Amino acid sequence: MSDALTLTVEEITFHERDVHLRMPFRFGIVTLTEAPQLFVTARIRLADGREGTGMSAELLVPKWFDKSPGLTNEENFDQLRGSARLAADIYTAERSPRSPFALHALADTAHRSACAEAGYPGLVASFGTAVVDRAVLDALLRLLGVSLFDAANANVFGLTADLTPDLAGFDIDDFLGSLRPAREIALRHTVGLLDPIRDADIPARSRLNDGLPETLEEVISAYGVDHFKLKVGGDIPADLERLRSIAAVLDTLPRYSATLDGNEQFGDADGIIELWRAISADPALARLSASVLFIEQPIARARALAAGVTGLAALKPVEIDESDDSLAAFPAAIGLGYTGVSSKSCKGLYRALLNRARCARLNAEAGADRYFMSAEDLTTQAGLAVQQDLALATLIGCRHVERNGHHYVRGMEVAPEAEQAAFLVAHPDLYHRPGDTTLLRVEGGRLSIGSLDCPGLGSAVLPSFAD
Repeated sequence: MSDALTLTVEEITFHERDVHLRMPFRFGIVTLTEAPQLFVTARIRLADGREGTGMSAELLVPKWFDKSPGLTNEENFDQLRGSARLAADIYTAERSPRSPFALHALADTAHRSACAEAGYPGLVASFGTAVVDRAVLDALLRLLGVSLFDAANANVFGLTADLTPDLAGFDIDDFLGSLRPAREIALRHTVGLLDPIRDADIPARSRLNDGLPETLEEVISAYGVDHFKLKVGGDIPADLERLRSIAAVLDTLPRYSATLDGNEQFGDADGIIELWRAISADPALARLSASVLFIEQPIARARALAAGVTGLAALKPVEIDESDDSLAAFPAAIGLGYTGVSSKSCKGLYRALLNRARCARLNAEAGADRYFMSAEDLTTQAGLAVQQDLALATLIGCRHVERNGHHYVRGMEVAPEAEQAAFLVAHPDLYHRPGDTTLLRVEGGRLSIGSLDCPGLGSAVLPSFAD
């Protein structure tokens, strides 16, 4: 540990904003049309008496953290709220000053136990500590006047291998000191299961006419994207037909890359192997199959870590996402043939950093870049949420990141005008305002993110709420 400071959490408060999607987003078993966005504010005190505040933000997405079909969306929202409040109680109850990571390490066991008692699964538990940790860290970085990137290089977090025995002997300070953020990152556009592909797929009378692209063709024209995330639904004939339609559009590009998201729609590896072999054998999908970088968690989480995936991994690298519900998940997955793991801010910033350290160690031992991390969206919203997620993605070295919040929601339209203006002024590389709301700026398929290198966790300004 290099320059970690100790702190206590004095107070945590919560606010919410309702978010309505401009078009439905279907992933897995849910079609999302609206959800609340949770904002967490933490007030901290350093051991020397100085105080500061910070924030985090995350959409309360239903049917992802817990896909139990018997739960309503509102019950899913309440699970996530409950997890965050349990975490807040545990963090504020600890009165001995600790480094940010030491505080997380102390709270994690008690929080997971409390969540288990409440009936919350691992990803729901992860959400609570993730949003509180980010708010606490943001407060510390603002108080110190340093960026996430500088804080990582100096290990201001106090990150250790205490929770990861497989990293024993690994020089975490040296690893963190080697991380270098980029000033831009490629946007990997999500093609959801309901998204129209060609302009002709939408009757004129059904168009939104809100100034933003709706079809895949329009997205490519408007944003210049050349990275894509393609969702499949587990019905092989239907998946093949849809992928052919997508390929007919993507193949007009001079070059492109894609990832295939199974969204837990397969019961075992044999099902996704059958799909992949069918894709590989289809002449209409030859270029698309050659462009796929990896397959994202195709097997339902209840069975994903029950059997090996070496047969599938021999065809294409496979990563876990929904099964990444604790720090123990990635090593377990590696033992089964998975070589990748996703990063999502809602699963935890410290988990992402430790998983990235694992990749660095394993790749050094293998003498090749076999193990990898991807950066995935959970409909992060323009403003604080998307900036914190982008900052984490570039910190861990991801060169492209799935982004879908800007496509399914019309920018910062739910935020007050003064807040929109503040983000636009502070981060003009990331936003623009071509009409009546502030939007994410995507040019040449890339996001310019140099302005995230500012005091705080990726944002120079914070959302505002009336008391």
